[in-house]
Amino acid sequence: MTATLADTLKTRSNDHSYITGGFYGGTRVGWHQPTPAAAAEGRPLSVVLPAHNTAYALPTVLDALAAQHTAGPVDVIVVDDASTDNTFEIARRHPVVTTAVRLATRSGSAGARNVGARLAQAENLLFVDSDMVLPSHVLADFAARARPETVLTGFRHNLPFLRTACGPMLPENPPQLAADHRVTWTPPINTLLPYSGITLTEPLHGRPLDATDDFQNLGYGRFYYDWDLPRMAVTALLGVPRERLVDVGGFDEEFGRIGWGMEDTYLGAALIAARCLVVPLRQAVGYHLDPPDAAAQWQTKLAAWPATLAHYRTLLAQPAPTGRGRDFAAATDKLLTDAEVITA
Repeated sequence: MTATLADTLKTRSNDHSYITGGFYGGTRVGWHQPTPAAAAEGRPLSVVLPAHNTAYALPTVLDALAAQHTAGPVDVIVVDDASTDNTFEIARRHPVVTTAVRLATRSGSAGARNVGARLAQAENLLFVDSDMVLPSHVLADFAARARPETVLTGFRHNLPFLRTACGPMLPENPPQLAADHRVTWTPPINTLLPYSGITLTEPLHGRPLDATDDFQNLGYGRFYYDWDLPRMAVTALLGVPRERLVDVGGFDEEFGRIGWGMEDTYLGAALIAARCLVVPLRQAVGYHLDPPDAAAQWQTKLAAWPATLAHYRTLLAQPAPTGRGRDFAAATDKLLTDAEVITA
């Protein structure tokens, strides 16, 4: 009998110490230290931003990408998922954007990311949310550390939407690692946690990143309360090897048709099954700019989560995906058939 994806995850280690230790030996830069621009020289990176009605944040996000300090070649692909605001106009006119795509109909973030990956020039991809503002060292952080077997994850610091005449207001201080739930986590008590199915009866001040030794102790399908290794792969800021992504079929677009969430968790599971390691970059933290109607959007997303979680569990019961490059190409080419594509 063919092993399921869930069974395969139980056989995969996440011991990445040879990678983090070897990086310092070769560069004299600590794994979690901001990276000098020169360390990324000769290491191309394709940055993919899916976007839907993010005109409020996109100029600030793209300006931050234009201000990155990296010596490596970078192409920036913005895929507008049929926005009803001027997201596409912003993308196509910004000088940092090398390819701007407007999908003819709403596909969801999974489909938009797949299209960006299809058009990418580099073998190493960096998925960035179109409302994530990055410090100037982050592209060099990812480019210098990318490997064919690593899924590199950064972190996010959510900010409420505050507009000024010059755009969203950003704090003078840099984004804080502890603001991400994968770093500091205070779950509710006496409430079922749907992902793991557990209920905590005592208050917990969780520290997932520290308690799992930078996610290494989450290998072999293990949990830290409500967190497992696939759930640590969050596409707000995520670096993946393009070849492995294509082979597993990319993001499952069904998640976008169902609702919100879990497409990045499933991709993480598929890549772990394909023998990738999930490695955090503590220095790579961006400001995630909440939309003006954040509360309403969040309620809509949470309402859809049970359905996307059920789809994820269905996929866990199937064999680990592999050899799906042809399907990936066909699906993305179909989305591109009626899309508007502008290249610099």
